[in-house]
This record gives sequence, C-alpha cells and structure tokens, in this order.
Amino acid sequence: MNGKDKRCIRILVADDHSVVREGLVSLVKRKVDMTVVAEASNGREAVDLWKEHRPDLVLLDLRMPELDGVGAIKEIRELDPTAHIVVLTTFDG
Repeated sequence: MNGKDKRCIRILVADDHSVVREGLVSLVKRKVDMTVVAEASNGREAVDLWKEHRPDLVLLDLRMPELDGVGAIKEIRELDPTAHIVVLTTFDG
C-alpha cells in the first residue's frame, strides 16, 4: 500500500524530541497498512497539522513547548470529539 491508499491508517506524530519522532516514524514506515502524514515538534504545530491533514490517529507526547500535549488534546477534541489520540510520554519519578 502507499500513502494514498484509503485503507492506510493515516498518522500524525508529535514529539519535541527529534530522535523519538524519527524513531516512531521509522516504526510506522515498516507497516504496510500505516502511513505518517505529518510530523510536529510542538503542540501548536500538532493542532495546526491535525486541522490540515485530519489523520486517523495522533501519536502525541505530553511535554512539548508552545502548547503541551494536554492543551493540544483539548483543542483537537474541540474540533472533533471522536479524534483518536494515543499519548506517548516519559515520567521523571
């Protein structure tokens, strides 16, 4: 399948750490039924790219600059309460 195939799960990856973002993109690229439609390095960019691409799934870090993940989730859910969002984050405990 390619990125234009309607059966592909279209994914937005949002993480401020480029190595994490690149790793997630690399993992998704290994799947024939998934494609990354956009990458964001902060929460504001994630919301803007969500509006532009309307992905099937968002992989989102919570701690990001400009707008954190919780704020991004709130804004995306205001636009589409059924948006599918998976939070991937670290915890310093």
